[in-house]
Amino acid sequence: MSNATEQSVKQCCAVFYGSGLARQLLGDSFHPGGTHLTDRLGQLTQLTRDSRVLDVAAGRGTSAFRLAQTFGCEVVGVDLSEDNVKLASEDASTRGVANRVSFRLADAEKLPFETHTFDAILCECAFCTFPAKQAAAGEFFRVLKPGGRVGLSDLTKTAGPLPELDGLLSWIACIGDAQPVESYAETLRRAGLTIESIESHGYALIEMVRRIQGKLLGAEIAVSLKKVDIPGVNIPDAKRFAQAALSAVKNGKLGYALIGGVKPH
Repeated sequence: MSNATEQSVKQCCAVFYGSGLARQLLGDSFHPGGTHLTDRLGQLTQLTRDSRVLDVAAGRGTSAFRLAQTFGCEVVGVDLSEDNVKLASEDASTRGVANRVSFRLADAEKLPFETHTFDAILCECAFCTFPAKQAAAGEFFRVLKPGGRVGLSDLTKTAGPLPELDGLLSWIACIGDAQPVESYAETLRRAGLTIESIESHGYALIEMVRRIQGKLLGAEIAVSLKKVDIPGVNIPDAKRFAQAALSAVKNGKLGYALIGGVKPH
């Protein structure tokens, strides 16, 4: 993939996940397992009130606010979507937590932070969309303090091809460059991190796809009744894609996993 194409894919995903359509289909939490798995990542990274946490690809801040509320930690969220950063920052002010939860525009592959800045890094359902995964992992390692932890949750895919899930929709759905879980783990290891745990949570992906299927059916009905107009969205194609994704999960070709790692002292 050329550098221009890589940037196009990243920007496309960022724009989609900052859109009203994404919120309509996915709700406030844009990843399988919702806040339950966010809490689990907080446990794996051993968050406390003294932790300074980086939330990579933070979206509109759902996970960042959850982490701050649940663990009492300070959270900095970064995202490629200007709209996401703006709305999340406004929400932090409205909630009265801007002193503990902040957001800024940034690329995971070029983090704008000093070395040894964070106690923990979380990245939910986004690492698989990073074209330069090794560069991002290297940045995670760089900005983590010695002894700091990484919590990664992401879509996994078997090594074989899935032609029924090719195309732009596969990138928007985080399938485009999804990899076997061991491939993610090895990328983190090459960056210098030690892998502490790997957990399978495929059930969460099934739940999410089924929820999206229900929303797509509702949207299709609304469009047919001319109650809503969704420009640029081919609902029948999206429905076929969702069904193919569900079948792939049930057949073990797609999954969802949590990976916990630590930066050695």
